[in-house]
This record gives sequence, C-alpha cells and structure tokens, in this order.
Amino acid sequence: MTDSIERARLRMVRGQIEARGLADPELLRAFGNVPRHLFVDARDPYGDEALPLAEGQTISQPYIVALMTDAARPAAGWRGSKVLEIGTGSGYQAAILAELGAEVISIERHPELSRRAAERLADTGYDAVSLVIGDGTRGWPTGAPYQAILVTAGGPAVPQPLLSQLDPNGGRLVMPVGARDRQLLTVVRRQGSELITEVGEPVVFVPLIGEYGVPEGAGR
Repeated sequence: MTDSIERARLRMVRGQIEARGLADPELLRAFGNVPRHLFVDARDPYGDEALPLAEGQTISQPYIVALMTDAARPAAGWRGSKVLEIGTGSGYQAAILAELGAEVISIERHPELSRRAAERLADTGYDAVSLVIGDGTRGWPTGAPYQAILVTAGGPAVPQPLLSQLDPNGGRLVMPVGARDRQLLTVVRRQGSELITEVGEPVVFVPLIGEYGVPEGAGR
C-alpha cells in the first residue's frame, strides 16, 4: 500500500506539475514529500481534480496548488519567509509552504475545518503552522508584513487589508479574482507604495466570504 501511494504521488509530481512547466526543484521536492492522501478523504487523492471538503469547501487540484505556490515565491526564497494563507481548508497548502521552509500563518473561518487541519498538520509533522479562526479578508496584522500571501478563495477584488499587509519590498499576493463562476489567477507585487498586477489563467474557486470579500450567503 505504501509503495502504491508513493508511486501515485510521484506520478502526480511528474505528470501534473512538472509536465505542465513547473520545474523548480524545490517546489517539486515539496510536492513529492507532503502526503496529500493524509489531508483529504478521497478514492484518488492524487488525481488531477479538485476534491470536496466539509462546509462546502474544496481542495484544489495539485497543479493549481503548485501554480499558486510558484507564483507566490518570495524573491529571497521560501526559507524563513513569513507567509499568510487565507483559507486553511484541509491544511494541505499550509503543509506545502511549511515543507518549503516558510513561517506560515493560516486563517480559516470554519472552526471545524481549522480543527481538522490542525490534527492533520500535527500528524504529518507540520505543527509549526499557526492556525487562526476568523475573517481572512481582514488578514492578520499581528504577523505583518508578509513576503507572500496566498488566497485560496475567489472574490471580485483583492481585499485592501491584505494589500496593506504585504511586505513593501517585493511582497507577493496570489488570489483568484473575478465573478462567482470564473476568476483569473492574479498576482500582485508590492514595491513601496506601488502595486504591480499580473493576470494569469482562468480558474474557479469557492467564494471568499468576509467583510472585504463576498457577503455571507451571496456565494450560494
């Protein structure tokens, strides 16, 4: 069984991530090391698809997790960088960031999801991740500035509090921005008071609920 899981993870890394042009060795190593199957209950946890979680949330397909991680990479590298994740979900993205050597704070608005993620992160050795329950659209000013912010839900615009918490020396934010049924993966880099925005490929994420996002109930 263990050999089968290891082979499935290797196929995921080679066939879904590396084959699509994401070739950074550090990134591939992290995805090869983190046991995705321990973060989600599914028949094929390493398949090329998003998977459902409790509370109507999802875990993105491996390629999208890798794409967002690659886009958010700090100029000085991950090791020792402070990273804020909005939407803990299963805890898988936080584990990838921790495996890369980042100091991770992750916010989740659903207490039960956060509790389960805490258990999974502890069981897999990533218990240094700091988990917060609250409105992710407000960010977490206590830990700012962040060299990277990853938002794992979609909204009509990037919440202003998150932009203000980005490191002014090249901090990067990655978020799906757009309508409920279609967003564009957007990267914002902060250089002093200047915000430089790049728009990437189309994606579909669950709505970013919160004070500076989608109002409660509007995303249904």
